[in-house]
Amino acid sequence: MKALEFNIAEDYIERKSNRPVAIWLYIGVGMLIVQVLLGGITRLTGSGLSITEWQPLLGAFPPMNQAAWEKAFEGYKQIAQYKYLNNHFTLSDFKAIYFWEWLHRDWARLMGVVFIVPFIWFLVKKKLNASMINPMIILFVLGGLQGLIGWIMVASGLNDENLYVSHIRLAIHFISALVLLCYVFWFALKLSVPKTEILAVPGLKKLNLWLLGILVIQLIYGAFMAGLHAALAASTWPDINGSWVPGGMFAQQGFFTDIFHNQIAIQFIHRGLAYIITILVAIWWWKSSQTPAESLLHKTRYLPLLLVLLQVLLGVLTLLNSQIRIPISYAILHQAVGMLLLLSLIWTYFLTNQSAKSPALNS
Repeated sequence: MKALEFNIAEDYIERKSNRPVAIWLYIGVGMLIVQVLLGGITRLTGSGLSITEWQPLLGAFPPMNQAAWEKAFEGYKQIAQYKYLNNHFTLSDFKAIYFWEWLHRDWARLMGVVFIVPFIWFLVKKKLNASMINPMIILFVLGGLQGLIGWIMVASGLNDENLYVSHIRLAIHFISALVLLCYVFWFALKLSVPKTEILAVPGLKKLNLWLLGILVIQLIYGAFMAGLHAALAASTWPDINGSWVPGGMFAQQGFFTDIFHNQIAIQFIHRGLAYIITILVAIWWWKSSQTPAESLLHKTRYLPLLLVLLQVLLGVLTLLNSQIRIPISYAILHQAVGMLLLLSLIWTYFLTNQSAKSPALNS
């Protein structure tokens, strides 16, 4: 009994010592969510190719005079998106799309500052123990990799052929951002959640893991939906253009071509996965009611269920309002709740993962 009390007290002291680092990481989680949402707005407004060069430092400022704006606009005029889609644009139109891409990039720069400056301060003040160093290195590598993937994605569309960046590349960029988001969140949880709250419930943990796997596939298809504007192909619900199994799902050159490029097939899969996830989350919620009533898991077990129901509702509203164009407000809320659902399942998985009790990020 005394040993248990000692371990609890030691855990409390450790968490108190790690609190500034944990808060810093949670701020990073919030900023990453904003960055992903800015990426969604950038895609839906067709703004992603408006800045045709990468200047890590000088690019932090938008064009500061008329001549600079004309130069930036002239660069945009050289690519296919302007020549074949937006050749009616005035400088004012160009400024509107430039803003979202500039904000998306500048928010990434701000995140770099928010991560690097406190990291140096924590090092100097010796707030980081040895178990945190490797996870920190991985965090910065993932962040740098995400920036590289983003630029490669944009550069692939700066040519005389492509009107937009490939939805496949968009999905890779999106999922890599979510990997970084989940990694930072997991790291923060390890520094802030009492070890006594982590339960041994293998069955629940296994179902949670399956849910995470299916949700990742669903998020990939969400990126496909956004990248191809697939909601415009069928803006009805619960049917798909009057059918439960719509025609045209396998109208292209092969099965894999259809499931990765056919708008109707992608929407059918996206809807089907939404129903499957909702049912599985409901089952998980019911099973989680058997956990100890005083546990953190039991108290927060409603989160995934509430979020998945809200996510389905927002998905339906986005579809029904996509008669002419995709409503950005509904689409971004849909994306935001999707990320919160992912984080809620990371949270519940953490609380059922006994290996998460170790001080380092090894699980």
